[in-house]
Amino acid sequence: MITAGIDLGSKTIKVVVMKDGKIIGKAIGLSGFDQREAAEGIFDQALKMAKVSRADIQSIMATGTGRKEVLAKGPISATGEVTEVTADAKGAVYFHPKARTVIDVGAEEGRGIKCDATGRVVDFATNEKCAAGAGTFTEAMARALEVKLEEFGKLSQQSTKTIPMNAQCTVFAESEVVTLVHANTPKADIARSVHDAIANRITSMLRRVGIEEEVVLIGGVAKNPGFVDALKRNLNMNITPLEEMDIAGATGAAIIAGEK
Repeated sequence: MITAGIDLGSKTIKVVVMKDGKIIGKAIGLSGFDQREAAEGIFDQALKMAKVSRADIQSIMATGTGRKEVLAKGPISATGEVTEVTADAKGAVYFHPKARTVIDVGAEEGRGIKCDATGRVVDFATNEKCAAGAGTFTEAMARALEVKLEEFGKLSQQSTKTIPMNAQCTVFAESEVVTLVHANTPKADIARSVHDAIANRITSMLRRVGIEEEVVLIGGVAKNPGFVDALKRNLNMNITPLEEMDIAGATGAAIIAGEK
């Protein structure tokens, strides 16, 4: 059976094509202004890699904040939809069978999920306090420090000093960063305080659902070494960033498409 999962995030779109439970094609691209049009192109890329046509796909499951854009609309015509939480858990366990706690931090939202051995969600919580616990926060703070985003995480690893950041909103946090800059605070220390602030919010969210090992990390922010280190310090435990962190949700959707 050939299925597909499409994860329409606020910043990127991920597509996974599976045959009998194995990934045969995948593609990632920016959402852009026209999310449905972008999804069409990325879907075609995944089909090309899988060497199959749209007619070969027996079931398509959509997930992500923009999932309704492809639900029975246009050439993709997803046959169903599933929440990000459900897709994340299923995909994380597929890639890491021992995973029992899944942390997903994307561009605009963070979520913590507790699941069982089958990838079924036991409990979950989401961070909806502005973008202060997500990737957009690090982007804004990197701009405030005039540091490239890809260097921001590594810069924070150069610091051993903890500076509390109290702001709960990106706008106020940016003002707080500017104040620290004017006080001649080293950029590395400020970068660490930003990552610690995000990790604190994610940790508080996780404690509401309970933390069970093994803990895995997915989502775009999982690529940020500064955030990974900050989260490990906050949780005081090992965390495994999944190698396929970007496509966990799309993979989960494709698996669920087969189960349906």
